[in-house]
Amino acid sequence: MLSFVFLVIGFALMIWGADKFVAGASALARKLGVSPLLIGLTIVAFGTSMPELAVSVTAALRGANEIAVGNVVGSNIFNLLMVAGLSAAVCPLVMDKTLLRRDWPLSILAAVLLLGAIAPDLTIARWEGVVLLIIFAFILTYQIRTALQNREQLAAAAAEAEAEEAEAPMSAAMIGVNILLGLACIVIGGQLAVNGATGIARMFGLSETLIGLTIVAMGTSLPELVTSIVAARKGQNDIAMGNVIGSNLFNIFLILGVSSVITPIPVQATSIVDSLFLIAISAVFYLPARKGKLGRVPGIAMVATYAVYTVYLIMR
Repeated sequence: MLSFVFLVIGFALMIWGADKFVAGASALARKLGVSPLLIGLTIVAFGTSMPELAVSVTAALRGANEIAVGNVVGSNIFNLLMVAGLSAAVCPLVMDKTLLRRDWPLSILAAVLLLGAIAPDLTIARWEGVVLLIIFAFILTYQIRTALQNREQLAAAAAEAEAEEAEAPMSAAMIGVNILLGLACIVIGGQLAVNGATGIARMFGLSETLIGLTIVAMGTSLPELVTSIVAARKGQNDIAMGNVIGSNLFNIFLILGVSSVITPIPVQATSIVDSLFLIAISAVFYLPARKGKLGRVPGIAMVATYAVYTVYLIMR
């Protein structure tokens, strides 16, 4: 029973903390005049991925390796099928050309690299984690440099920031409080969630892989789900899809990179199947998105696909 309490409290802390962190980080980005698209791909994506980072790093430190990998793969699948799918079902998403040309293909490449790391020896070694972190640093640097070169977009972002801050300004001190308090809650919540998840797995005789791919993955992806659906309802498509794709990139390159550098991560053979599924859905649902719009029909199909996949996980 205590494990369920830890799990619920952990998720609550992570969601609340992620909300505070994103609010503070976004306010900081607006003060610096960073473009909205860059906010979606980096600041918001990083903030909503903090629960995954906390859970996977904590799990790696405690030797719960299957939860560390299952959380990342499961979160990416949930992000693409449920977060993007529900967002499109609520309001059809107009796709940004940069997302289609650069960022979505990068997320497919990330899944392929994950499969390449797992398949040969069922282990993500430290050197492979270093490679993932180097790629992450390169991608992040490229995205920032590209955004900074777009002067018109920055000017529009600055004008929008001034208007927003006129309505609800946030002082530098409050920005710092939101960021630090949010990070603290995310880390503590991540530890509680791992304790609760591993306890539940042992209680019911379930594998840590199943718990990581389902309960933990869904819980840590709630910030992405809330953020993207709200953004979609407000017509902020760049934030909605930028959050999904950006979070998936963060999850593989940063989170698995950091986790495997801390300690090599052995995985089960079923992780190969899950990685292949992630590659498949990333490629299949990229096709309708390439037309420039992710409509309600593909969105509903994505949600249905996730339901079928969850049934498969429970039965395997």
